[in-house]
Amino acid sequence: MKILTHVALLFFLCLFDCKFMIAQVPTRNNSYDSAKVVRLLREAPQSSSLADYMVHFGKALTGIPYGEKTLDRDNEEQVVVNLRELDCTTFVETVTALSICAMSDCPTYNSFKETLQSLRYEKGIIDYASRLHYFSSWIENAVSNGHAVEVTDGDLPMARKQKLFVNFMSQHPRLYPQLDKNSALIERIKSIEQTLSEHTFFYIPKDALKNAEQIKDIIHSGDIIAIVTNKAGLDISHVGIALWHEDRSLHLLNASQIHRKVVDEPLPLYNYMMQHPSQIGIRVIRTIDR
Repeated sequence: MKILTHVALLFFLCLFDCKFMIAQVPTRNNSYDSAKVVRLLREAPQSSSLADYMVHFGKALTGIPYGEKTLDRDNEEQVVVNLRELDCTTFVETVTALSICAMSDCPTYNSFKETLQSLRYEKGIIDYASRLHYFSSWIENAVSNGHAVEVTDGDLPMARKQKLFVNFMSQHPRLYPQLDKNSALIERIKSIEQTLSEHTFFYIPKDALKNAEQIKDIIHSGDIIAIVTNKAGLDISHVGIALWHEDRSLHLLNASQIHRKVVDEPLPLYNYMMQHPSQIGIRVIRTIDR
């Protein structure tokens, strides 16, 4: 009886703490989104592996329509929870936040929102300029928060090194509603770009993906795959979740602009990338249990 009382009290405190931490956070969602998050967390199989949860939730979201600029539809910056339409980044963020919550002692909707906020915004600050627009910033933030590690580094025999140079947002402000005609915000973004452009990173060139034996011990199902681009001013052009198929080919769970929905990409990752000349390689990020 004492054990049951203790468990009930712990559960109550957990719910209270989560609600307390997130109560003042401006959020846009509807009852469908919150109910779906709760259902996904409630119905998730028990696992001690974040990778298993990443794969599980990635598959659970397949079929959701692709949607662009779902974070940019409000005048006020707020944490957007939208499981009715996803782009590649919001798909990865949602899967990661669900997985981290499923592993925690407090798998609630409020905990999910708090985790999503910590992944999407630098230091969790809800502000347009603090939103991690460039995925290289997203990676750095996830690593510094203790949510992830970057697998690709200089110790890999096939790794190549590249210095970042990003300026796409400040050079194309008309593509971003919040930046258009807002010179002060453009300057803030430009400052962030300049700081980020001082960094270097390692990546696996796409030619190396042709040899499954070479990469099978490096890339695991459930890893986050960030596709490196040579497009001017950009760092990452697409992201998704790694998934090894039974035929030992590596595929990408992703919110696909081509298929207009979340899919397990039918083409192996190597073949997929060979169809996109601007995609030159991948960075591999692995979620970790803090």
